[in-house]
This record gives sequence, structure tokens and C-alpha cells, in this order.
Amino acid sequence: MAMCEKLEKCPFYQGKMTMDSGIGSMFKKKYCEGGKTICARYIVATTLGPNFVPGTLFPNMNDRAKAILAENGK
Repeated sequence: MAMCEKLEKCPFYQGKMTMDSGIGSMFKKKYCEGGKTICARYIVATTLGPNFVPGTLFPNMNDRAKAILAENGK
């Protein structure tokens, strides 16, 4: 699978979490390199726009992403 095109500018990894070790490395492998379409942040950003992605939304928070989409009529 292709690397997520949003990775370099993703605010989640720009100060929230290191990509080199621990959970940051696991998230990168699963969501950024493996399946961007299951990333909660990617789902909200591509459906509603990046301004709708809360800074506290982790890539694995799909239920919260669904709630954000529902709150905004999607």
C-alpha cells in the first residue's frame, strides 16, 4: 500500500506523537503506511475538510470520527 499523502503535514505527528518508537510507530505502520482509509483523521479530513479534525482525534478513534461526520450531516 502507498504511504498516506497527508503524513508529512499531519498535525497528529507534528508534535503529538513520535513516529520512531512505541505506539507512534505502530500507528504509522497500520494507518499511514497500511490503510489510510481506516484512519479516523483521514476519514474526517477527506470527507469534511482538515478544519473539522480535532487535535485530540487519534487515528484509531473511528467511532468518534463517525460521530463528527454525523454531527455535520455526513
